[in-house]
Amino acid sequence: MAGYGMISRRTVLRGLGTTLALPVLEAMVPRTALGASVAESGKHPLRMAFLYVPNGKHMQDWTPAEEGENYTLTKTLEPLAGLKSEFNVVTGLSHRKAFANGDGGGDHARALATFLTGCQAKKTHGADIRAGISIDQLIAQQVGTETKFASLELGIDPSAQAGNCDSGYSCAYSSNIAWKTENQPLSKEVNPRLAFDRLFSNGEPGETAEARTKRLRYNKSILDLVQSDAKKLTARLGAVDRRKMDEYLTAVRELETRIARADKSESQADGLIARPTGIPESNADHIDLMAEILATAFQTDTTRIATFVLANEGSNKSYAFLDVPEGHHDLSHHGKDEGKWAKIKKINHFHVQRLAKFLEKLKSMKEGEGTVLDHSMIVYGSGICDGDRHNHDDLPLLVAGKAGGAWKTGRHIKLASETPMANLYLTMADLMGAKAEHLGDSTGRLKL
Repeated sequence: MAGYGMISRRTVLRGLGTTLALPVLEAMVPRTALGASVAESGKHPLRMAFLYVPNGKHMQDWTPAEEGENYTLTKTLEPLAGLKSEFNVVTGLSHRKAFANGDGGGDHARALATFLTGCQAKKTHGADIRAGISIDQLIAQQVGTETKFASLELGIDPSAQAGNCDSGYSCAYSSNIAWKTENQPLSKEVNPRLAFDRLFSNGEPGETAEARTKRLRYNKSILDLVQSDAKKLTARLGAVDRRKMDEYLTAVRELETRIARADKSESQADGLIARPTGIPESNADHIDLMAEILATAFQTDTTRIATFVLANEGSNKSYAFLDVPEGHHDLSHHGKDEGKWAKIKKINHFHVQRLAKFLEKLKSMKEGEGTVLDHSMIVYGSGICDGDRHNHDDLPLLVAGKAGGAWKTGRHIKLASETPMANLYLTMADLMGAKAEHLGDSTGRLKL
């Protein structure tokens, strides 16, 4: 970078009340005494995300037969064939606090409420809900000040904070995965347009809405608004950073185009264009669009901590586009019916396809000698093992990313039966630089 000046990690492009975050550039990274940049030394920001799918899995098509590196991908995991060296399948993890433990029915509500907290949810459908602080929020409260957003909560189905959704358990339990405190779940953003706008907000009350209105009225993109700033910055960058900026700005333009295409309508009220809904009709497009927004948030270091719920727990969503017109939850109570199994496997395969696309996106984002995926910890799984049994041990779990070099990937890891899932989360907290003595029913740390 000789001949080019350093720029701040918090540099953004500005224009008409809009800000556009930037990917991590070499010009943002100080040189070490030996001449290598921090990026070249592997000192990149570490990210973590939790992707949740409901109703368990068809475990016979999920769990590999072999352990270690030379395992064979199962049918459900086949969409990840090109990424096999980038993740570990982890078998044997458990959430004991998601079992009834004297509280009777309500396994779906407990599955999601316990997934990141490790705590037994209080059985109530009133205002006195209680679970526990989730690991994402425990970490966000300690290291979240380093980014624009401490954490990002995304989903496909809306969050609810009241109502009776599962055998006397509040809907708050089955529709929220992130808990800021033991009594305060955090709602998910399900609208791609709103999630996109939030990422590129300048944080000044009122100005963002005004800028958005002008942009929609004159059909201008965020890139149009920050073009002048972008040209000035690019002139200060070296060849590698200029190429990275070009790739990033192209990706943002494509993301904007996809969101605009997903908008169902743009109506006017009082002479101003109202905010479009921005939710695609296609479930696959909806998931992929939200995942791309999450990937962009990681690439720009807008946040390092995120949750993404692909469907609320107990969801009875139909997957007619997969020739599965029945509801997911109904099918999960299969009673070992092979016809229902076949349809459940289609749904499981579909969700893993979405995961593969997300991981491929992270892998395509170059960062120093590695990628954003290399500098991430991505947890994908469910709080239920088999939907018919409603059990919460031997959970289907996959962990992707190398955690900045801390994790060796490409393996099927078989742990001792009933190893607390919370043990994995404590290890992740350590890697993120957060202090956590215990979480839920944790018994120690888990080394991958």
